[in-house]
Amino acid sequence: MAKTQTLKCLIIDDEPLSQDVIRDFIEACPELELSGICNDALEAGQLLKQKNIDLLFLDINMPKLSGIGFVKSIKEPPLFILVTAYPEFALEGFEVDAVDYLLKPVSFERFRAAVNRALERYSSREESTSQHIMVRANKKDYRLNFDEIIYLEAQGDYVRFVTETQSLMVHGRFKDFIAQLPESQFGRIHKSYVVSLAKVVYLEGNRVNIGETKLPVSLSFREEFVTKFNA
Repeated sequence: MAKTQTLKCLIIDDEPLSQDVIRDFIEACPELELSGICNDALEAGQLLKQKNIDLLFLDINMPKLSGIGFVKSIKEPPLFILVTAYPEFALEGFEVDAVDYLLKPVSFERFRAAVNRALERYSSREESTSQHIMVRANKKDYRLNFDEIIYLEAQGDYVRFVTETQSLMVHGRFKDFIAQLPESQFGRIHKSYVVSLAKVVYLEGNRVNIGETKLPVSLSFREEFVTKFNA
């Protein structure tokens, strides 16, 4: 890895002994920082709203909501390592993209191997995070930084990219371009419009004021957009 990462960790387990073991292991790894311990998934859900967590050590068999059910309920879950006494859950764990699967009682050697996998995946994720999108218009290739894009508009087989300095008509599918935009920076307001959250001046009724333009907000996208806009 190009640089040493420090991952903020959260333990989610209803067994005190297991909590203590994982906590001691985390404290023995300089790349890890313990941010909290939760007894169940519902408590963890509240904490994730308050803190930025990079890695979960997650028990599967818990009351109220299972560990796997918990990660499925999160739109963009942190990296997570499953910790459980039940080997029969291994396949289901990897189907939800777990970094690794630790079987209790966990040895430090096995724990360390799982942490190394998490560090590698975290590093790859950081390196692959782009701050721009490449588009082709007027037989030219344009590099558009996300922070200069104001909004996108679907127009048949084309998508219009409106930036602070220009408007480009780009051939392609609207949904494909949306998939390349960071969800934390952009919000869909209509079947034909995606806007930069940072560029929205205000929301009034069924319209947003963005830059010097007013765009429609459809009922089907309004609730999700309002949640993002107010975050």
